[in-house]
Amino acid sequence: MEPRHNAGRSRRNGFTLTEVLVATVVLLVCLVAIAQLVPASILSNSANRNDSSAAVFAQQELNQLIGRPIADLQYTTDTLLNVCTVATPCLLGDPTQDGVTVGSPVVLIDNRPAIDFSAGPVAGYSFNYPDPNDPAGITYDVRWAVVTRAPGGTISSKRFILGATKRGGNSFYLPVTLDTMVGPQ
Repeated sequence: MEPRHNAGRSRRNGFTLTEVLVATVVLLVCLVAIAQLVPASILSNSANRNDSSAAVFAQQELNQLIGRPIADLQYTTDTLLNVCTVATPCLLGDPTQDGVTVGSPVVLIDNRPAIDFSAGPVAGYSFNYPDPNDPAGITYDVRWAVVTRAPGGTISSKRFILGATKRGGNSFYLPVTLDTMVGPQ
């Protein structure tokens, strides 16, 4: 008896050329989709760094503002950012305007106060701060407004609304806003 062969069946293991082409096309489509995410993630990372830096500068300056005695109307020694000097003091409100917002213009966004960066800066209530750690020399615009409560001429509290945003670059950066109130210490 002769061995039986499947003469009509010639089966080989492996992939056909069509299967290889389809797999290659699917792989290329996936690689192109992933490659498009890289620039988006770089832009997102940059925006997050700018927001974080603006928040840090805003918090540092807010700490300077609220760390002063409540009766102070200005200061000239800024221990962290070195932006308030005798020539350009940082102002801390006006007790003759009880309950009135003085300093940088404030707008309400979703019923929350925010510094209006579309208006010009107000002397004594703003400064530009170049980031010393950024090799590109990024500058942040820091502004604030103060609401002084002084019934009868004695200051009872101050509300500070402070904002910071990155200046320059080729895209829009949302400002960071901090809002706090202090009373007698």
